[in-house]
Amino acid sequence: MAHNLNFNSRTGEYSFFSVKEKAWHGLGKIVEDYPTSAEALKFAGLDYDVIKAPNTHTLPSGNSIVSDNSFFTYRSDNEAILGDKVGKDYQVVQNREAFSFFDSIVGNGEGIMYETAGALGNGERIFITAKLPGYIRVGNGDDVTEKYIFLTTSHDGSGSIMAAFTPIRIVCQNTLNASLRNASNVVRIKHTSGATDRFADAHKIMGLANTLTDQLGDIFNHWTTVRITDQEVRKLIQLALSPNKETTDLIRKGLEDEMSTVFKNSVNDAFAYAMTSDTQQMETTKGTLFGAYNAVTGYFQNVRKYADGQAKLQSIVLGGTAQQKSQSAFELCTSYDKNGAGIFMPN
Repeated sequence: MAHNLNFNSRTGEYSFFSVKEKAWHGLGKIVEDYPTSAEALKFAGLDYDVIKAPNTHTLPSGNSIVSDNSFFTYRSDNEAILGDKVGKDYQVVQNREAFSFFDSIVGNGEGIMYETAGALGNGERIFITAKLPGYIRVGNGDDVTEKYIFLTTSHDGSGSIMAAFTPIRIVCQNTLNASLRNASNVVRIKHTSGATDRFADAHKIMGLANTLTDQLGDIFNHWTTVRITDQEVRKLIQLALSPNKETTDLIRKGLEDEMSTVFKNSVNDAFAYAMTSDTQQMETTKGTLFGAYNAVTGYFQNVRKYADGQAKLQSIVLGGTAQQKSQSAFELCTSYDKNGAGIFMPN
């Protein structure tokens, strides 16, 4: 099952909902209006509790020992096992608490618009995306970026709670993963004692979103005034997509023939997107540094092929390749703005 969405045999439904747009192979519930947190919890099939219980070890004699340091987690609704190797310090954060986190950001959910949510596997990993009020407007206002917060957490002990601020450019739906020097766009909370209390404190995330919104708006608008040649765009794409130092050295020396075919194909695809996509022919993007940055982020969102929806999610939002390369593009554009084409020369 490539999509890996949880199928709840008790209800006969997939654990996923989306507002208006079909996603994840067309599975799950599509709703027309933005739901409340309580409605979203139910629509996404996340209205279950996660229970932590000690593991029981059966000995050859037939006697059983209840562990005091080895635990497992399971769902309250269908008793599906979510994790069987959970430590004694692991603290469960319930799905409803995840939605409460979003509601607390702007006060009782006012202005929060839940757009997607769902569960993967047996329900051991959940994810939620919510749109925040306001926009980042670039240029004359036609190029608009919406503000999202994405959250994911696991119930099997495999990872932290992660919340990330993720701007999404409406005209091409590409995710702009840009971390500024004085702020990170990701916050992680471990499933240990006090996790629920730290989770409930959403002010850090909201302050983060507002800080990034203001700063990114200023940066993007400035980049629309910085001109860059097509040849320089291609070189910037090469450097942003470079998989290692050896390839980066070849790029800076202009030794393209020595680069791998796979890498050159990726660069060609991203450059073609930069030169031909309708969203790259706008006043804000055609021949501008902002367009060069969007060539990289748009390539990963709209051109590159992924094995499945979960692989794309991992790459673009959960710290995978796309997020890393988008950050490289942001840093390269920042450097180009300051130093010009000299950034492409050998160090």
